[in-house]
Amino acid sequence: MKIHKSQEDYLEAILVLSKKGPVRAVDVAETLGFSRPSVSVAMKNLREGGLVAVLPDEGIVLTEDGRAIAETMYARHVFIREWLVGLGVDEKTAAMDACNMEHVISGASFDAIVRSVGGGAKPVVNDHSER
Repeated sequence: MKIHKSQEDYLEAILVLSKKGPVRAVDVAETLGFSRPSVSVAMKNLREGGLVAVLPDEGIVLTEDGRAIAETMYARHVFIREWLVGLGVDEKTAAMDACNMEHVISGASFDAIVRSVGGGAKPVVNDHSER
C-alpha cells in the first residue's frame, strides 16, 4: 500500500495531537484545516489500512505501523525546518518548505543530510514513501 502525502499529514497530526490527550476527528480537522467529512473519509481509509484505530476512551490512536510513519515524518519535518531556519530562511517559509520536503525526500538522502550537518535527528531506517 502506497502512503500518500495527505495520509502522512494526517498521521503526523494525530501524533502531535496525541501528546496533548485523546485525539478526536474534530481536532484533526481543525489542525489540518480540513472539513469534518474529509477527515471522516481519511480516518476510514487509515483504519482500513491498519494505520489508526478508534478506541472508545482514547479516541483516534496510531497503530504500530501508523506511529512509525508519523514519527518518521515528524522527525524529518522538525529537522528540515530547523536546518532551513539555521540557513537563514524565515520561520514561516521554513515550516512550509519542511512540510513539503519531508514527504518527497528519500530516507537515504535525508540520512545523508543529517550526517553532513551533524544533526541530532535520528537517521531514518525506513523510507515509507513506497508503502
